[in-house]
Amino acid sequence: MKDSQDFIPYESIDQPEDPVAAAGQFHAFMDQRRSVREFSDKPVPREVIEHVIRAAGTAPSGANKQPWMFVAVQDPALKKEIRIAAEAEELEFYGRRASETWLKDLQPFGTDEHKPFLEIAPWLIVVFKCMKDISPETDSEQVYYVNESVGIAAGLLLAAIHHAGLVALTHTPSPMKFLGPILQRPEHERPYLLIPVGWPAEGCKVPDLHRKPLEEIMVVDRPGAAP
Repeated sequence: MKDSQDFIPYESIDQPEDPVAAAGQFHAFMDQRRSVREFSDKPVPREVIEHVIRAAGTAPSGANKQPWMFVAVQDPALKKEIRIAAEAEELEFYGRRASETWLKDLQPFGTDEHKPFLEIAPWLIVVFKCMKDISPETDSEQVYYVNESVGIAAGLLLAAIHHAGLVALTHTPSPMKFLGPILQRPEHERPYLLIPVGWPAEGCKVPDLHRKPLEEIMVVDRPGAAP
């Protein structure tokens, strides 16, 4: 049995003089982030991808099990193989699996089964969730709150990509089981997200969408509570 976890002093970041302004600046920066489907084939250094994945790996997780694996794909032949498999699933989705309501909701975005960005983007980051912990340092293979933990890590990954000046797309071909065999991942790793990463293409356009205002996504306390 392991000893109790050691604790160390918390090294706080430098506190901003105006936390309201700092929070507002971060919101304004993240509000510029968009999902992009038109990528340039301009190379992205491997070191950039390593740093954004390191940032994703700082996410909190259940019992600190860190149940994620990020597979960074740059090989053109491998990207082509992924595209072919993804488009086969997407053809089924758009042709048979998706409901009329779902297809109608997707219509404004102009999406279909064709996914050229899977080959054009210089990198694909495939996020896997790990259904057991095989780290040699741990006593148990059990993992906890896997979807929540990996979801937080994916959010940090997208923020880090945006911070690096790159663009990305959260692509979710359904089902994604084909990614495991193609990338030769072990059975306990399950595909979670497929994220093309790179620079925007020249003349890139994105849908003119708007985020919900604060009053539609936030409440304080419960209805009728005293101010």
